[in-house]
Amino acid sequence: MGWAIHLHLVAAIAWIGGGFFMFMLGVSLRNKNDQDLVYPRIGPIYGYFEVGALVILIFSGYVMISNNGLLQVLFSNISNEVIDSLRIKLYIVLVIIVFTVIHMAISLLTIHKEKTALEKFFSRGSSMGIFILNLVVLHYAMVLRDIL
Repeated sequence: MGWAIHLHLVAAIAWIGGGFFMFMLGVSLRNKNDQDLVYPRIGPIYGYFEVGALVILIFSGYVMISNNGLLQVLFSNISNEVIDSLRIKLYIVLVIIVFTVIHMAISLLTIHKEKTALEKFFSRGSSMGIFILNLVVLHYAMVLRDIL
């Protein structure tokens, strides 16, 4: 498990840190013209970087779950603090993946054009959902580390 946890932590730092940076960038750039100058340039770079981090998180998480014999337990009726926390964390990760797909699809389709009101709603909503749920996943990661 040694290499997997290190890879997982580095990818989590990149994923959550990048999300926090983009959140702060969005909050600080109030001017529409500034946003139009920054996001088309930084958005695609950030998006591909974050997808890479997410893939590493999923892969390293799977390796850790599998190596610790928890894969079969996750799909059983066994219930305890570790398994329940891990299940909750994984359910939230699935929602984050869905939100990421929604956000990336809208972003890639509208990178050089004005978003419609509906596209803005789903893009911003999925982005905010990812940001908030990342903090919840981080909480469950800390809960699991405290237990183990």
